[in-house]
Amino acid sequence: MATRQKPTDVVIVGLGAAGGVAALPLTRAGIEVIGLEAGSWLSAADFAPDELRNNYRGWPQSVQKANREVPTHRRTANSPYTPRQAVHPMMNAVGGTSLHYWAQSWRLNPWDFKVVSATTTRYGAGRIPKGSTVEDWPFGLEELEPYYDHVEYEVGVSGKAGNIQGKLDPRGNIHEGPRAREYPMPALRGTEFTDMMGGVARKMGLDPFPGPAAINSVNYEGRSACLYHGYCSRGGCHVNAKSSTLVTTIPKAIATKKLKVVDHAHVVRVEVDAKGRATGVTYLKGGEEYFQPAKAVLLASHVYENVRLLFLSKSKAYPNGLANNSGQVGRHYFSHNQWGGVNALFPQNLGSWYGLPAQGTGVDNWADDNFDHGNLDFIGGSNMWVYPDRRPINAAGMSTFGRAPSWGSAWKAFVRENADRTNVAYLQKTTLPYEDNYLDLDPAVKDPLGQPVLRITADYKDNERKLAAFAQEKMTAWYMEAGAIAVEKQDINTMGPSTHAYGGTRMGDNPMTNVADRWGFSHETRNLGFLGAGVMGTSGSRNPTLTLQALAWRTAEHLAKNWESIAG
Repeated sequence: MATRQKPTDVVIVGLGAAGGVAALPLTRAGIEVIGLEAGSWLSAADFAPDELRNNYRGWPQSVQKANREVPTHRRTANSPYTPRQAVHPMMNAVGGTSLHYWAQSWRLNPWDFKVVSATTTRYGAGRIPKGSTVEDWPFGLEELEPYYDHVEYEVGVSGKAGNIQGKLDPRGNIHEGPRAREYPMPALRGTEFTDMMGGVARKMGLDPFPGPAAINSVNYEGRSACLYHGYCSRGGCHVNAKSSTLVTTIPKAIATKKLKVVDHAHVVRVEVDAKGRATGVTYLKGGEEYFQPAKAVLLASHVYENVRLLFLSKSKAYPNGLANNSGQVGRHYFSHNQWGGVNALFPQNLGSWYGLPAQGTGVDNWADDNFDHGNLDFIGGSNMWVYPDRRPINAAGMSTFGRAPSWGSAWKAFVRENADRTNVAYLQKTTLPYEDNYLDLDPAVKDPLGQPVLRITADYKDNERKLAAFAQEKMTAWYMEAGAIAVEKQDINTMGPSTHAYGGTRMGDNPMTNVADRWGFSHETRNLGFLGAGVMGTSGSRNPTLTLQALAWRTAEHLAKNWESIAG
């Protein structure tokens, strides 16, 4: 028998990038919130710059519930499973993956919200890839812009605006949608190499710009400016310069005295009454089972666990899983086509030791629909991003570009001479949902509690692969113009578990094709909301974090303003 806890207004499952943001507008509105987090509180002592521990051993192992339930993956329903990852891309802790992510904080572009209508208008309906289930978002950038702005200032994002209320500034990204005002902090500093690449891009007629980052370029709200020490990738920040929710929105919410955080809380079910209304959640802590009653439930435990919880929360009202009478839970899934970059070898050292993956130069000329696709056989595009971020183990795994073997004395000599002469471009490419890409429960693989783990059935389609090849050609041209003496195109990986996962609880006005409404609440279970990229129907050429945070703020604000109709 589960121990019944004192009822609360809202329970948030997961206090990461999304849940940690949503707690702030709710508590500021005077709403009582319980935040259930599967991981623990971490501090500066846990954020030691340790490449082996952070990047290769799944830091911090002691709090990794996620590592015990890594999803399985197969390309198609008839394909064998691909090798299962040992380390989950997400993590459990107060602050979640915002502790160890790259901190790139991009807004989507206007086209990303209206892929179907904009593509049909410009190129004809036949250009939507066959089998894709993509839909226009139920609203456009102009509706989400104020929430982007809220998050950028409450969390702290550095950057240089390129379009303030329609006025373009070539020092920023002139291809972005209009924004109300400048970033709260100037952009992170460049390096000699990224500045050189920007200069070359301009000579090629491109429009380079410094990217936005949830990292302090100057002291901000009592937190230190970045020290550029180079362990941002899968590492926490011991000076709190990275704007994780652990050091930004969560402390602000706690200060209202309306947020209580329960750590090491492993949620196993969302409970409903006979009418199918969410009544709270059941969780495990310290070997005991507890029931947390709530008037509204917000799931913020990343795409994979949100979907898994819905499937596991079966009841008489929802025999196929919570909010799944329409059969849409797990559908419209995709993970970002972020793989398939380009490696380059230069004749000189680049000065790229350490540094940050969010510290670089971007080009958006080939992103989204910023260029004419009339004579091409794909839609969408790619952001091109060059950055420093070189560490010893990472450098030892560098490509030899066919100029040396991959082991032995000749390999060691090549690495010693060329370790600082290579660069890897990060190409973030449009990815679309398809009918045969989906999530469900694995029929055989279980977690330590005996519950099924999630199964991913998905692969990239022709549109994404053709787009990737196009982006690699454009990136190769940029590198060669900058003086690279060799380039190497990476393979596109399979669509396995990823930090850039989308869909599964997509939002839209049509309840027959979407799980959530335009505000992020279930069409079927009105007091159940979804936070995170699961509600997103398109990816754009962007990391998802800032968008899912803006959506989380919007969902929380909507709940606060419509409390009686949703939770009353």
